[in-house]
Amino acid sequence: MDYSSEVQTKLARARALMAEHGLSALWLRTVNSVAWITGGVDVAVNHADTIGVASVVITPDAATVYTNTIEGPRLRGEDGVEARGFALKVSPWEGEQPPELGSAPGVDVPTAGAKDLGRAVKIVRSRLLPVEVERFRSLGRACGAAMNAAIQRVRPGMTEWQIAGVLAEETYAQGVTPIVVLIATDERIFRYRHPLPTGKTLDKYAMLVLCGRREGLVCSVTRLIHFGPLPDEIRRKMDACAQVDAAIIAASQPGASLDALFRTLQEAYARAGFADEWKLHHQGGTAGYAAREFIAVPGETETLEPGMVCAWNPSITGVKSEDSILVPQAGGMPEIVTAIEGWPTQTVSVNGRTIPRPLILEVR
Repeated sequence: MDYSSEVQTKLARARALMAEHGLSALWLRTVNSVAWITGGVDVAVNHADTIGVASVVITPDAATVYTNTIEGPRLRGEDGVEARGFALKVSPWEGEQPPELGSAPGVDVPTAGAKDLGRAVKIVRSRLLPVEVERFRSLGRACGAAMNAAIQRVRPGMTEWQIAGVLAEETYAQGVTPIVVLIATDERIFRYRHPLPTGKTLDKYAMLVLCGRREGLVCSVTRLIHFGPLPDEIRRKMDACAQVDAAIIAASQPGASLDALFRTLQEAYARAGFADEWKLHHQGGTAGYAAREFIAVPGETETLEPGMVCAWNPSITGVKSEDSILVPQAGGMPEIVTAIEGWPTQTVSVNGRTIPRPLILEVR
């Protein structure tokens, strides 16, 4: 694949940011930003790290990838960073050399002696190019397929660790890295919004949560499964959660600020009869090269544009609804990229639009 045109477009955006802030260089250090500027190169050897094994320094007339002798051969031979438009500077692993930043650098993560441009970089990288939109569509299909394959393998008696292993296996099989895998079963779904998997065994009810990364982009999806008849209270809550989710998806239009979308969520929860549930967990926001680039909170001015990604995750104690979507052109219908073909859904009407939302999969 020819990445040179994509990289040059992004370098132009980065240099415009430098000029706006009067900077001599921009040092991109985070895994997310390096993947963005390089067209998807993965520098996360340890997926728990924010800072990767290579960084990128951009000046008005050069773009250089800095790394060490461990990573250099792969970045040159497999990722082809030089063919993408970067110089490659490799230093000894036992004594890495600091990059050449000049007198007025900016950086995407707080660093002594440099101006913090973390927010500005996130704003720039959130505006996906058409080639990135196509990558995200492909990623969404892959994450949906992984979730569907995994949940079809879930059985009572499995531990949450075993369910997590199945979800990770199916995600890797799709060529996607599972960077977040959350599993809760039965009463733990009602207790915890971020349920790290445990040794608890599944009786009847399970929730599977996935954030998958490929070529730097991150996609999020959640599904729930219940063995035996679904209790009326859970069904009622899932119906209400679907109403909230449909409302925020329909509102994900160009020009909408995350502040305004937060208010949309609050109003939707109140209409659904669960006015205070939003207080128990964040509701999602924009995505792209992070699971969430910006979260919808009061006062957040970040505004949606066509081709941006949103991942909304409304929850009501015991249920959750989550898919990743693409923001449409003005007046269009947001595209749900993690929809699973054949999954049971309900259609929710919002301002004359019908939006399908996933139900809980019931296994009788």
